Amino acid sequence: MQIPRPPFTAAIFDMDGLLVDSERVTLRAWLDAARARGIALAEADYLQVVGRASTDSDAMLTALLGGPQMFEQVQSDVAARLWDAGPEPLFPLKPGAASLLHALRQAGVPCAVASSSRRDEIEHRLGRVDVLQHFHAWAGGNEVQRGKPDPALYQLAAARLGVDPAQCLAFEDSENGARAAQAAGVAVVIVPDLKAPGIEVVERSHGVLESLVHPHDHLPRWFRAARVP
Repeated sequence: MQIPRPPFTAAIFDMDGLLVDSERVTLRAWLDAARARGIALAEADYLQVVGRASTDSDAMLTALLGGPQMFEQVQSDVAARLWDAGPEPLFPLKPGAASLLHALRQAGVPCAVASSSRRDEIEHRLGRVDVLQHFHAWAGGNEVQRGKPDPALYQLAAARLGVDPAQCLAFEDSENGARAAQAAGVAVVIVPDLKAPGIEVVERSHGVLESLVHPHDHLPRWFRAARVP
């Protein structure tokens, strides 16, 4: 498949580990909850599920934890550990996210979210950090039959924006997410979080950045917009 080239007309963002700093907290919750139940869940094993839809990740974790009963117990413990009811959001924005979204909005570049999390979780987490208003559309893992690295989420997000996937630039932190974007015909910029992407994915990407602080200088070149602050 030919890699799409700029200028693009829309942006699609992953959420967990890309816009909000959630992956480390979630990783620690699963490892600690499993350990409390007498199971040594390895960090490397857990990282296999990062970026996947809940159906796929649940199946993998069920196997890692030894069966459905233990998975349900650990999952319940994790949910209690991740209960987001305090005055401050449990998952804060990643550096540069707010200013990048503001710049794209000011430039008239429509943005969407394509996240493996449920649609209601997208709305809750992005609402908690006050950036939901920057998005024209969002697509959650519970809305497609197959999650990342399948292209369905990116296809759905592009469709809801009313933009051809080849005219979209995605921002992803995980290899599974990057593969999903690429399979949908969406160009992708990778901003690694917990795990560095493989060389094959990197070679097919539009670039690799250290954080969302860094894309601003590229925006006028990447997007077909009249003005980018």
